[in-house]
Amino acid sequence: MVKHQPLQVYERQLCLSCLTGIYGCRWKRYQRSHDDTTKWECLWSFILFCTFSLLLVWLYFWWEAHNDYSEFNWFLYNRSGEWSDGTVPILAATAAGFTYIAFLMILALCHVAVGQQLNLHWLHKIGVTAGLLTTIISVISVTQLWGEEWDVVWISLQATGPFLHIGALAAVTALAWLMAGQVARAEKTSKMNPLMVLLVYLSVLLTLYFIPLSITSPCIMERGSLKAAPTIIGHHGAPMLAPENSLLSFNRALQRNVSGLEADVTISLDGVPFLMRDRTLRRTTNVRRVFPERQYDDASLFNWTDLSSLNAGQWFLKDDPFWTVQYMSTSERWSVGNQTVCSLEQMLKLAARSKSSALFTLHRPPPNHPHHHDWVNLTLDTVLRSGIPQRQVMWTVDSNREMVRKAAPGLQQTTVQKLPLDTLHHKSISRVLLRYNQASAQDIWLYNENNISLTLHSVNKPWLYSLLWCSGVPSVSSEAPQVLRKVHYPLWLMSPDEYCLIWISTDLISFAVVLGIFIFQKWRMSGMRSYNPEQIMLSAAVRRASRDVNIMKEKLIFSAKCHEVSVRLVPTFSKQ
Repeated sequence: MVKHQPLQVYERQLCLSCLTGIYGCRWKRYQRSHDDTTKWECLWSFILFCTFSLLLVWLYFWWEAHNDYSEFNWFLYNRSGEWSDGTVPILAATAAGFTYIAFLMILALCHVAVGQQLNLHWLHKIGVTAGLLTTIISVISVTQLWGEEWDVVWISLQATGPFLHIGALAAVTALAWLMAGQVARAEKTSKMNPLMVLLVYLSVLLTLYFIPLSITSPCIMERGSLKAAPTIIGHHGAPMLAPENSLLSFNRALQRNVSGLEADVTISLDGVPFLMRDRTLRRTTNVRRVFPERQYDDASLFNWTDLSSLNAGQWFLKDDPFWTVQYMSTSERWSVGNQTVCSLEQMLKLAARSKSSALFTLHRPPPNHPHHHDWVNLTLDTVLRSGIPQRQVMWTVDSNREMVRKAAPGLQQTTVQKLPLDTLHHKSISRVLLRYNQASAQDIWLYNENNISLTLHSVNKPWLYSLLWCSGVPSVSSEAPQVLRKVHYPLWLMSPDEYCLIWISTDLISFAVVLGIFIFQKWRMSGMRSYNPEQIMLSAAVRRASRDVNIMKEKLIFSAKCHEVSVRLVPTFSKQ
């Protein structure tokens, strides 16, 4: 008797093999499973999701902190004593880590979509753990070193919030296909109660539907209420185009039609105010070569003759702090490389000729300095001697302010502290200079209502400039005047009615799509037999070559006939 052996043909599942192989190193068919994911693997899926969310926030932080990269590098220089662009390795590591974790998240979602059991490979678990711990340590370190920069996240959400809401809603709406399939599959197999999964998804969806109620932005306003664009003050001139605090940098800024020049001032050993941001001369001059034994000395302990002999431009060509040297011509590089230390009087005379305002922050010399006590008088004498009209100078020094006001009543009294309005009026202060994260929308409104001119620094990116423009800020200080001058109108501006229409339309479209997906998935699953992608299929033979198909048919016919003969012979043998 010939035994019946049904033909077994396996359908190839290349995509599924790659999916489970990359995620859990389960390349073979027998290694895969449709059972429920274990609690241990569910925990790892939750850790993967938390790592992805944290890296997403970390990446967004550094994307928006691009406005202050130079400030971060300066902080690193003050701690290490050596200049380097510390943002490059941070951005590279963050981008690589986020790409890796996002890829694992996509693979996990695909596992859920095809009904495969989640089983993250141990190498990936090590990678996820390393990414999570590294990100947590990085967040703590940046918070300790540069904690105030986290404000940029909340400020940037005023510019990106409406668009991030639409993007998040689109992503959650797309997940409806996955969720609907899971709910329908759970109802069909009765393995789990789908109510919990459905409630979590709907809670997230409803939160996104109503989150615009908490989104506020100064750019959501009537177009007729938009004020004039903020005037731009060149912070250290145009330090992206020429060495900071140099005459060339100030000239480059004036060529971009800035309204004023801003600098940091230090008093030399012989009483000459000069422009220097750092405590020492190591970063922005060639003091290491000219005075190697004095390179770590305070900049104020050099006399003006020694300062004038230093080169203040070669460092810019060597370090290229803003990645702009490659775009300079040969003549421009020659001009940059021959800059010297600039005095306050030189800057004031340049501002007077160009009819621009002058704003400077004065650093007091150390206690052992011969001009530790008369530093204010020396600076004031330099201002009056330069010939610049007093109304063009913003005086920020709080020490001996009353004496300065009597000696030069025309100076614009300016403070770098956030003081109450009563204090400002009592001290006759008409201008306030703050970092852009120190002034809220309410502060801006109060200053404007009380005729206090507000200047915010350092504003280098168009999105931040546009946001402050909509907020009504009268002036900003910028290291990138050449960039802001190209912004002739806020990057986006819409009325409250327009935003409300976009919000409601987006929610309605999302609701309709989600509802349609759930209905379609339920209908699709109800009309589908229980199917295992790994089951043995005879139908796969149809896709073989015609010769193989014919051979298969002959084998099946032969097997069927043999089976029929065996059935007929059995009764005959039983009778005998």
